[in-house]
Amino acid sequence: MLPFSGKAFHLDDPLFIWAAQQITKHPFNPYGFEVVWYAYRMPMSEVAQNPPLASYFAALLGALAGWSELALHLGFILPALGVILGTYRLALRFTQRPLVAAAATLLAPGFLVSATGVMCDTMMLALWILAAVFWIEGLDEPVKPLYLAISGLLVAACALTKYFGVSLVPLLLVYSLVRKRRLGSWAGFLLIPLFIMGGYEFWTRALYGRGLLSAAIGYTGMAHGVVREQLSVSGQALVGLAFAGGCALPALTFVPVLWSRKQALVGAILSALLGFSFFRGWIPLGPYYANENWVYEHMALVSGQLAFYIAGGISVLALAIVDLRKKRDAVSVLLFLWIVGTLLFAVFLNWVVTARSIYPLVPAAAILIARRLDERQQNATNTRPLLLVIPLIVSGALSLWVTSGDTALANTARTMANYVHQKTRNESRGVEFQGHWGFQYYMQSFGARPLETGGYGALPGDLIVIPKNNVNIFPISLQTTEEGSADVEVHSWAATMSKEVGAGFYFSGWGPLPFAFGPVPPERYYLLKVAGP
Repeated sequence: MLPFSGKAFHLDDPLFIWAAQQITKHPFNPYGFEVVWYAYRMPMSEVAQNPPLASYFAALLGALAGWSELALHLGFILPALGVILGTYRLALRFTQRPLVAAAATLLAPGFLVSATGVMCDTMMLALWILAAVFWIEGLDEPVKPLYLAISGLLVAACALTKYFGVSLVPLLLVYSLVRKRRLGSWAGFLLIPLFIMGGYEFWTRALYGRGLLSAAIGYTGMAHGVVREQLSVSGQALVGLAFAGGCALPALTFVPVLWSRKQALVGAILSALLGFSFFRGWIPLGPYYANENWVYEHMALVSGQLAFYIAGGISVLALAIVDLRKKRDAVSVLLFLWIVGTLLFAVFLNWVVTARSIYPLVPAAAILIARRLDERQQNATNTRPLLLVIPLIVSGALSLWVTSGDTALANTARTMANYVHQKTRNESRGVEFQGHWGFQYYMQSFGARPLETGGYGALPGDLIVIPKNNVNIFPISLQTTEEGSADVEVHSWAATMSKEVGAGFYFSGWGPLPFAFGPVPPERYYLLKVAGP
């Protein structure tokens, strides 16, 4: 991760950084400020859809080392390290190849791309795995109440980092019931995170006039209803399967070692048929994608890559199903529900498929790979070390390629903001902009203002900068003249977010692929001059 420690802040990173800066000033009021993230200024408590624990961690880093990209990215290597070491510790109990499980997690695109940001996902996953380790070891005879209590607190911390962490409660409950065969006093420790989250709900209700946990659930339901009107269920299921295969890429690169030739052939035929059905339009996606460039210009290329990712997703599901069918123990139930539950949430409950919602299943898929290798060895199948290293090298190379592409994309926003600053620094006119994500962070750092509906504050002569590929762009109710455009080259043949090539790592509304390989078009920015009100 060190080569990416200078990566520009990207996507929703600014929301977590602004909350962290607020925390350094007002520790008990993390969202007590306003921000323009949509079309007008809103309280941060209405914009933020994640709890603040990751921002508290960022606040500690910022207070100690400053707010530079280098300082925060180096600090966020700690939770990334927690994911890998936690996966290794968990895999020690579940497989004879814990190092393979840890390496397959580290070298997956879902992990590497997510871990090079400063959002909450990697920290949530680290706490998730650590909570599972303490809980599983706490159930060993004699039962260790201290371990179970620590696990309950870690589950609460996980949920206070990202609300999805609450799902650990039913997951650990089912695992424990299968393992212990009866309800015991251990179940009481699972009430700890529920009580803490209840307290969080009351605290935020007193602070902001509404509980942020229930507000996030309401927002997800609202956004789910709006987006799902434009997307078909079958199309979203196909996209979710592809995202699972792309994010947990080792499940695909290990196919020759994990499955027999007949099994691999069946999976290849099924994925090819699904990819071809997508290409022919036999699996409807809905009108959401109707006007995207990739539909008209790169449909064959997108469909071909989609088939490969679907093959990986089929492998992930097959690993969970076969492990459960053959072993039928508490561990196989835990891993099956971990995989399937995450997929069901990402595809059917979350408002749209994103790699961030698929990400939690990556360590479980890696552990299942190692367990499948154990089984193949017992059946006298040749699993020489070289056969294990090659799939890891292939997955690692592709993951680093994708991560470098995501970094190149993030850096374009910083480059453009600096270009606009240099262009206008000796001029008296104001600068406004549309678009958000990292572009907003850097534009505001140079003193530019986010444009609100109605053009509030914009004066004749002001410069307005509008990115082509961004979100919450709205029609401008001002008289403007074109001052030109600027293209910033991405310098990568791997894209994580590009409507032109169908990549939608952070938001599948931009494309059905978690990432795409091929020529990546430059990021275009339009420059307008305000001529009148």
